Amino acid sequence: MIRLLPSCAGLLALSWLMPAAAGLALSPCILDGGTGIASAEARCGWLTRPENPEAPEGTQIRLRVAVVPALSPNPRPDALTVINGGPGGSSIDMYADMAATFSAIRRERDILIIDQRGTGASNPLDCPRLESAGMDESESVIREAARACLDSLPGDPRFYTTSVAVQDLEAARLALGYASLNVYGVSYGTRVAQHYARRFPDRVRTLIIDGVAPPEVPLGPIAALNAQRTLDRLFERCAGDEACHERFPDPDAQFTALKARLEAGPIPVTAAHPVTGVPTSIDVTRNHLLMTVRMMSYAPETTRLIPLIVDEAASRENYVPLAANALRIESELSGAIRFGMHNSVICTEDAPFFGNLDLPALEGTYIGPQQAESLISICREWPAGPMDDDLRKPLTVDVPVLILSGEEDPITPPEYGDMAHQSLPDSLHLIGAGQGHGVIGRGCFPGIVTDFVEQGSLEGLNTDCAGRLTHPTFFVNLMGPVAAGERTSEEDAP
Repeated sequence: MIRLLPSCAGLLALSWLMPAAAGLALSPCILDGGTGIASAEARCGWLTRPENPEAPEGTQIRLRVAVVPALSPNPRPDALTVINGGPGGSSIDMYADMAATFSAIRRERDILIIDQRGTGASNPLDCPRLESAGMDESESVIREAARACLDSLPGDPRFYTTSVAVQDLEAARLALGYASLNVYGVSYGTRVAQHYARRFPDRVRTLIIDGVAPPEVPLGPIAALNAQRTLDRLFERCAGDEACHERFPDPDAQFTALKARLEAGPIPVTAAHPVTGVPTSIDVTRNHLLMTVRMMSYAPETTRLIPLIVDEAASRENYVPLAANALRIESELSGAIRFGMHNSVICTEDAPFFGNLDLPALEGTYIGPQQAESLISICREWPAGPMDDDLRKPLTVDVPVLILSGEEDPITPPEYGDMAHQSLPDSLHLIGAGQGHGVIGRGCFPGIVTDFVEQGSLEGLNTDCAGRLTHPTFFVNLMGPVAAGERTSEEDAP
């Protein structure tokens, strides 16, 4: 979200030193993060692009562009650009939420952010009905919702793919006059970052890919398998942790029992909404459980709460912690992903390469095959768009590449980073111990990335501190994690 500043707003004087690029006038603005809490000062403008690249005189769309000026009066000629994932997430929102992570890079370099077409404020392709659809909806219901969404879109969904988006980014670079870019992408954004480097290798000074989506691996069909792997490892760590094991002897069995209980019917709960504080009624369902566990496993701070939340519901019939976290996650996810753009990417670049789903393997996961099957149903209605012939090939470029992975990432595991590392001759793969999806903001990773961008090389990069990250302590009661020597018996829990 972007708010224009009045002309008397107190931006740093350096902000006014940036000249407007031809065809891309920039005005003072404030970027609001997706959480509604964080914000960042910037200069914003609109980049006009043809919706269909093959029809340059046809329908035009406007893409939201933001530049956070360098603090130096003599900034480097290469900017940093950040690319969000999803597909369908706003890069501008992500930057505003994570501005502190990139603050040291901003000392010498501008930061360029563009909301990828179909996301954020860049002709967003929304699908509220698909956003609210549960995984248990029938194929006919999902396909009907997809058709209804297609009828309501403000653009032609065929032209919102990665192959078109990288051309937009290059157009923004040219309009703003940057000699080259330092490109950071996270999750699906790593696909965009890699393909930009493939198309424009001479314009990429450094490349940072965080939570790698390898071009040759389709998004979707094995997401449930990766999520199950992370949950299994969580329960294994609990079994090996004295305090956690004493408090939760068999969290896997508890989780299975709780899932079965919710499959039998919803549980009505009233809980204080974690965002508004207002008492809120919610019928807790199986889908709430699966969504909550999956999304909480993305970050170590929330992962360590999962055994406790499951135990409270399964053993004590206290569904309030589960309900409160489900409400929090629903609030955070609402509107965060533009599902029309998401579908345009998945249905062009991924679904045609799903092959035959391994249904027995997917049935063995807590998510099951429904998510992958829902994508297939949507893509039976969704039109495919342009895809470069080499988009799905492993990236091989002579650009220094820093690859970041979280050891416990439930969607893009470290093995994906290894795949990218094998084809990139000048690359380094760092794995954050105990970390989840997206690690650039963790521990010393901001400093490592800053050093990498500053020197433009992996040579001599000090990465020792990355190995000192650890798994956080489990919560064994609602008061917090247990300290050394603290009692953990049942009677101590509230």
